[in-house]
Amino acid sequence: MDLGALKPGNAAAAGDIIKDGTSASFSKDVIEASRQALVLVDFWAAWCGPCKQLTPIIEKVVKSYNGKVRLVKINTDEHPAIAGQLRIQSLPTVYAFRDGRPLDGFMGAQPESAVRQFIERLLGADEEADLAAVIEAAEAALEAGDLQGAAEAFAAILQADPENVQAIAGLARCYLKSGDVERAEQTLGLVPPDKLSSAPVQSARAALDLAKLADKSDNSAELEQRLAADPADHQTRFDLAVALAARGKKEEALDHLLELVRRDRNWNEEAARKQLVQLFDAWGPKDESTLDGRRRLSSILFR
Repeated sequence: MDLGALKPGNAAAAGDIIKDGTSASFSKDVIEASRQALVLVDFWAAWCGPCKQLTPIIEKVVKSYNGKVRLVKINTDEHPAIAGQLRIQSLPTVYAFRDGRPLDGFMGAQPESAVRQFIERLLGADEEADLAAVIEAAEAALEAGDLQGAAEAFAAILQADPENVQAIAGLARCYLKSGDVERAEQTLGLVPPDKLSSAPVQSARAALDLAKLADKSDNSAELEQRLAADPADHQTRFDLAVALAARGKKEEALDHLLELVRRDRNWNEEAARKQLVQLFDAWGPKDESTLDGRRRLSSILFR
């Protein structure tokens, strides 16, 4: 997965990928640059035989990442201050910096395979953190009503990872909130079969099912009349709650379903409780109606 396209300023000019560093330029070349890419610092000296073995290897590997990784070479004889601050004990020593701080390092000459494995491990950790940050931002945009911003972020994630269920579900929710039920359903069709039971997908599927009911649930007035005539008609109360939920009347739907649980929680194999759970999934865990409904349901079930 390559999330570089989601992070601004990640590209590096050819001259920035590998450079000779100094004590004066260390802050710019390493600390600041590491906020945009993984930066390796190679501490070496002209008299060091293993350094001469490592340098061409590490340069070759760094160049192969096309700017995702940068290399700064510090001659410790000419610039001893940084090596002293980092307590470099032997040469060569390589430190990896990310977000302004050292992450890990190694000492001594290493084969190309070991250097590449070292970089891959650190890049993998970076990408997981980047992915989590992008998803969090996309979810925040969706919650704030910025459908275009959220959709663009989710779509960018899917370009890097087409099977990411959080992004698939998030994009489907964007379509649902914009009223495009058909595209939402098409988007959920991208979920791999082995991930259909994941929580984000189940939540988006519940929201989709609820949206589909909206076009069919225009008989709430009739249902209200029937319920007023017979408050013990559980099926009518249930149907009315579903109709109200489909129309976005969350509180009214909650009231009827909770009343049904209160009257007969085992009716129709706990249909009211199961419908409440589906609504909570559709609305999302942070929705005020979900929080209120869960609290009220618990007070009924565990009193």
